[in-house]
Amino acid sequence: MDSSQASAPRPGARLVAVRGSGSATIDLIDRVWAAGDAALPIDPALRDRAARSIAVGLGAHELRDTTGAVQLGGGVAVPAGTALVIRTSGTTGRARGVVLGHQALDATVAASIDRLDAGAGARWLGVLPLHHVAGVLVVLRARAAGAAPVLHDRFDVTRVGAATDVTHVALVPTMLHRLLEQDVDVGRFARILLGGAAPPAGLLDRAAAAGARVTVSYGMTETAGGCVYDGRPLDGVAVAVAPDQRVLIRGAVLADGYRVDGGLTPLCDADGWFHSGDLGRFEGGRLVITGRVDDVIVTGGVNVSTTVVAGLLRRHPQVADAAVVAVTDADWGQRTVAYVVPVDAERPPTLEALRVHVRRHADPALAPRGLRVVTSLPLTTLGKVDHGALRAAATAPADTGST
Repeated sequence: MDSSQASAPRPGARLVAVRGSGSATIDLIDRVWAAGDAALPIDPALRDRAARSIAVGLGAHELRDTTGAVQLGGGVAVPAGTALVIRTSGTTGRARGVVLGHQALDATVAASIDRLDAGAGARWLGVLPLHHVAGVLVVLRARAAGAAPVLHDRFDVTRVGAATDVTHVALVPTMLHRLLEQDVDVGRFARILLGGAAPPAGLLDRAAAAGARVTVSYGMTETAGGCVYDGRPLDGVAVAVAPDQRVLIRGAVLADGYRVDGGLTPLCDADGWFHSGDLGRFEGGRLVITGRVDDVIVTGGVNVSTTVVAGLLRRHPQVADAAVVAVTDADWGQRTVAYVVPVDAERPPTLEALRVHVRRHADPALAPRGLRVVTSLPLTTLGKVDHGALRAAATAPADTGST
């Protein structure tokens, strides 16, 4: 599955949905690319009906797995040069496909290998889902370095601990946390590429103390994965922060657009800038992500960032982890509901204690108005907090109160 060696896609190339696990997915994508077509990787955990619905909804011509292929009918051709269509709903909940070309994949692979010093001799361990671009990139980096990757069909601490013949690995913060908790020797990796979500407070310090060499990646499907490493853009990538603090990105790593209803919706503005959904600033020449545009809500006439509120809650001594979502409220317009994982399940913090804590450090308007105590936060397959699931649960009448 070397993107640069794939057959030249035909004008009007077909889109083939592929569904497999581990190396089977790679084999399927290899065959699709060898035919000059584009691949739509689908989560193998989905039921048959759901997988078919996604394939049809994104205009695939065919759904292929290890047992054979089903012609779908009504497929819509992809633009010449398309390598992958990656399904994403972003934070809007509306599913769409991000159209990534071979050139974008080649650009991000070359730039990341150079930055990570992961050329000849690098041996990658793949534990990320292959229906996400991050998982595919592990394979492409490995092949560019001249070695086949070691692929696991799912993340397992014991298996990672036993994989001693690898030099590089890409992880999300939850995975790194679990490795550290189980005392896996993370210092044996020449480099750990950490992305998918912002690392929680203290994680990088714990990793460094364990001898890990970590590079924190920032990016998204639209940028063919991580395009900013440790706050600095990869070669060929330009990053700017707009007056409204929105992060803008430009460069060869960008996707060609969004596939919606069989058509291609532009990704960038007239000057080639992709307007991300993230907010940020530069500190000492490095990009720092401060939140998301859609994290800012209006409650009682005041703008409140749920990201900032969650960060404040994590500083409370009784809180191990936290996330904050907004729900509609008749009186306040929107109100914030905090989901908290307590340090001690027998002695969770109260809503009033958390509100006092937030008021002590920030504007009183940031104090949460609802609380749910949970044993863990729901995560997506890439280790991000599933805020959609939290918002859905928050609408149920089970808040511990509001003030």
